[in-house]
Amino acid sequence: MLQILLEVTYYIGMFYISVVLMRFILQVSRADFYNPISQFVVKATNPLLLPLRKVIPGWKGLDFASLVLALLLSIILIIVVNLIPLSLIVAKLGLIVTNAVLMMIKCVINIYQFAIFIMVIISWVSPGSYHPGAQLVHQITEPLMRPVRKIMPPIGGLDLSPMVVLLLLFVISRALSIA
Repeated sequence: MLQILLEVTYYIGMFYISVVLMRFILQVSRADFYNPISQFVVKATNPLLLPLRKVIPGWKGLDFASLVLALLLSIILIIVVNLIPLSLIVAKLGLIVTNAVLMMIKCVINIYQFAIFIMVIISWVSPGSYHPGAQLVHQITEPLMRPVRKIMPPIGGLDLSPMVVLLLLFVISRALSIA
């Protein structure tokens, strides 16, 4: 029963950490703030993020408070799910923080991989869609796709940049798994 409770806690925690990181990604990619999905992300993260913003200011349009919140939540999640006793937390703090940072990076990679898969499927099913979800996925993935498209433009109307970016994200994810 404890194992099930820990797994449920892990998945709920990872979902919320993903939402917090999604807020940072939305700001970095300059996505539409008035998109209904963006509004959900903002409303879901505001209760924990607004008090933290009073202490941690943004810089050049980047909201570092959301990264700090994601890091703190990742650290708490690692401590809770691994049942680390309070007496060992200080001794293992470096390892916990390193694992939390790796968890966040892998979560961001997963968000981008998921968004690219959705973008590809939307381009097959409903190209040029004006659905808010499709527009948001395009806005999130475009900063990753643009540099690849400059190097490798579409060939015969076929855009191969999603495959290249997915391959790069996969390689980075695997490299982080080894480290």
